[in-house]
Amino acid sequence: MVVVELVIILVINLSFLMMSKFYSCINATSIICLLVAFPVSNLAQEIKILAKGVNSSLRGLSVVDENVVWVSGSNGKVAKTTNGGVSFQWFTVQGYEQRDFRDIHAFDSSTAVIIAIDTPAVILKTIDGGRSWYKVFEDNRPGMFLDAMHFEGREGVVIGDPIDGRPFIAKTSNKGETWQAQYLQNDCQQTINGEAFFAASGSNIQLLKKRGTYFPLYVSGGIQSRLFFQGQCIALPMQSGKNYTGANGLIYSSRLKKGVILGGDFSDAKRSDSAMVFFELDKTLKIGQPISIPAGYKSGVAFLGKEEIITCGTTGVDKWSASNNKWTNLSSQSYHAVQSDENHKILYLCGSKGYISKIISK
Repeated sequence: MVVVELVIILVINLSFLMMSKFYSCINATSIICLLVAFPVSNLAQEIKILAKGVNSSLRGLSVVDENVVWVSGSNGKVAKTTNGGVSFQWFTVQGYEQRDFRDIHAFDSSTAVIIAIDTPAVILKTIDGGRSWYKVFEDNRPGMFLDAMHFEGREGVVIGDPIDGRPFIAKTSNKGETWQAQYLQNDCQQTINGEAFFAASGSNIQLLKKRGTYFPLYVSGGIQSRLFFQGQCIALPMQSGKNYTGANGLIYSSRLKKGVILGGDFSDAKRSDSAMVFFELDKTLKIGQPISIPAGYKSGVAFLGKEEIITCGTTGVDKWSASNNKWTNLSSQSYHAVQSDENHKILYLCGSKGYISKIISK
């Protein structure tokens, strides 16, 4: 009985100690503390290469579930797996053999949407597993350059470089069958010369649902880097001042109520300062302090569980752990994009020369 009482007292004291540590850091670095508050995983990760050697720079990535994954890239290439990466089926989109498909969203193993950069801007869709594609959007205006898209169910949004000084935004409510361009009226959404949206990883925009309405959350880079959401235009404490600096990608979890924005300087990839920020988005939007990424420039980011993130770029693949605020290098191989399944457990990466890989916890 005495032993049981001692154990209970020990547990209670440890609980109070952990809570005091958590609350003592809330004011200073609340966003990081929210990550630390989750259980810590002791699993190590390894990267398993699933495919390589195809003449395509892959930047579009869509993880439907642990088995169904699509990728897209240059030279008109699209690929998919339906068995978790054991094998891939490759397609060259007929009539678009020279186009670069920088982003893709798949709904299942049969239906997917891809965007092609540069002019004319086009969006294509397949409903037969990638064997054939049809055009659902085209814009021939000079300067049209689609960068990324995101879907929540049937609702979707695509972002492009500024037209007439404002971000190009188009929305769909029928899984990409039709698109309607949106006119952004807020004055703060006027962009400056040299501010744009990078088509680095198809991840600089995310569609969020609040009280039954969908709102795009997106980031700009270049001469200045900003976060846009619901009429707010917030300057980010990240690298800026050059055409290739600033935010490249973001990830937000509505379940965790937190997100990450990252980038750097593509022209000076080893520069590590102010390359990432955490943010909170619940009732209000809070931006954290700038964080250095030791390896430098990154273009893609994804959650791994609740307390870790995976980042990728031309400088390789790195993991950040909230438990010890520590970076761990997983690979020096260049990858453009990383994405997890909805449970943040299964992660895939894609990059140049047809590289497709999977992150496995062991």
